[in-house]
Amino acid sequence: QVQLVESGGALVQAGGSLRLSCAASGGAFSTYVMGWFRQAPGKEREFVATISLSSSTTTYADSVKGRFTISRDNAKNTAYLQMNSLQPEDTAVYYCNARRLSASYWGQGTQVTVSS
Repeated sequence: QVQLVESGGALVQAGGSLRLSCAASGGAFSTYVMGWFRQAPGKEREFVATISLSSSTTTYADSVKGRFTISRDNAKNTAYLQMNSLQPEDTAVYYCNARRLSASYWGQGTQVTVSS
């Protein structure tokens, strides 16, 4: 079983940038597809981005395409989400996800607040 700890959330002004980190432990990190999801107040959790085992394939929600970049460092057991040109609608709790076959693990989330 893998444990995930997100960090890097903060209060930032519109147009600013943040980089979120997701540190993994307790499992073979390089064998998990990593993803980021977010949940805004009163809304369901939604997909943000995923990255394949070797970083060869990334996918993004249309709402963040061109602004956010997902990456991973398998040597450091860490996944990242670089967020640029942040907008108030990006305000949410951001969750890291690790997925392999039928197993799926979540972190506790990190708050991102974008002020206008």
